[in-house]
Amino acid sequence: MVRPPIGEGSLGDPPSRRAVYVISVAAELAGMHPQTLRIYERKGLVDPTRTPGGSRRFSDMDLARLHRIQELTTGGLNLEGVRRVLELETEVMRLHAQLDQVRREAKEAIEGAHRHYRRELVPLNQAPVPYRSARPRPRG
Repeated sequence: MVRPPIGEGSLGDPPSRRAVYVISVAAELAGMHPQTLRIYERKGLVDPTRTPGGSRRFSDMDLARLHRIQELTTGGLNLEGVRRVLELETEVMRLHAQLDQVRREAKEAIEGAHRHYRRELVPLNQAPVPYRSARPRPRG
């Protein structure tokens, strides 16, 4: 893997989101022609960061997306099909994250209810008492 140059991108960004590759390097790493990357950008398939001067900068995430686009086009999809698949994959990831959040919240609510009920329960300490019938025993 190529390391991002020191000083480029914000230090708070995870390395995979830091836009550090110029279009020629990104195209070479993705195994594509730079013009292909421009077409993908025009079609809305990739959205590279722009420098104040207007130059494109690609991140590792952009490169992963370019590889995914390449997989889909090699599999026979046209660019509109690729756009739709990428859109649906993004939606699935968003829904998975939302589901995980709901599960965490439900688990916390259940644990909170259990803690609440445990506080309300009063310990019952009863010694065993032998059974005695209320009816008198027949003599005999």
